[in-house]
Amino acid sequence: MRPYRRRTGTLAVRTLRRRGTQPKVVALGGGMGLSASLAALRRITGDLTAVVTVADDGGSSGRLREELGVLPPGDLRKALAALCGDDDWGQTWARVIQHRFQSRGELHEHAVGNLLIVALWEQLGDHVQALDLVGKLLGAHGRVLPMSAVPLELQALVRGHDPARPGDVDTVRGQATVALTPGEVQSVHLVPNDPPAVPEAVAAVLDADWVVLGPGSWFSSVIPHLLVPELLDALVETRARRVLSLNLAPQPGETPGFSPQRHVEVLGRHAPKLALDVVLADEAAVPDRESLADAAKRLGAAVELAPVARKDGSPRHDPELLAAAYDRIFRMHGRIGPWR
Repeated sequence: MRPYRRRTGTLAVRTLRRRGTQPKVVALGGGMGLSASLAALRRITGDLTAVVTVADDGGSSGRLREELGVLPPGDLRKALAALCGDDDWGQTWARVIQHRFQSRGELHEHAVGNLLIVALWEQLGDHVQALDLVGKLLGAHGRVLPMSAVPLELQALVRGHDPARPGDVDTVRGQATVALTPGEVQSVHLVPNDPPAVPEAVAAVLDADWVVLGPGSWFSSVIPHLLVPELLDALVETRARRVLSLNLAPQPGETPGFSPQRHVEVLGRHAPKLALDVVLADEAAVPDRESLADAAKRLGAAVELAPVARKDGSPRHDPELLAAAYDRIFRMHGRIGPWR
């Protein structure tokens, strides 16, 4: 197996969609990382499903979750916004659902999309049907599903969460707290520890041609999908090829000082039965290519290096460059069979 493959990027994406071949792609994650992946993937396939974490407990989502006992809608909203088209209709609705009220009252910092999603949940009594309806309203280029139908609490074992006790390992509760811990996250788990997966999410993974995991907050958005037993079983059993998309830089709070290979190793420890096919990383963000190739190989994967970062120097993915990288991977790493 080759240690890595280096490819040059291009903004001219020769899309699978234009050639009439539509791979079924499922992207898993949450927050801005998943949004970046979806913004790229919708450029190269029209058969796209996002499976989104539901452990958020901060901000508008946390307030709605606490007051109404609903799933946190924020990451679902962000995924829907990322799937909006580039035309006036799509971009207008993307701005509307992302809009946050500014006031001195209870509406302060609530996102319009969060309220819309929760209202439809209450009206229809069905998470999936409601999200499908919002997607239809927005003209979304894909489907958005929660990974579980119950709100989840993220808990982490953190060394040095209390700076006064740097050697102690404490249990830290809540996604918002885990994301900002000054300590070192050792591992994460969910409460309840065996949450039910949304059946449509499991079915999408089993029926996919490609599954994309990441980028995103490693411990609070990427790894939680591997902690839902039915979803993990589907990821292990699916005939789809699996891509792990790495972050451009360590995340303060969750992964300070993490190398690209450590991200891969941590994911592998949380899901030792999960094999990967490709690990995608930005070529400028990998100082030790041999170590990353070794970590990927232990999970059965090859490394693909490509320029996927924005040119402004910020640790954000460029949708066109990321789309080009996914397009190359989908074409070069073979098919299970004809795209359906």
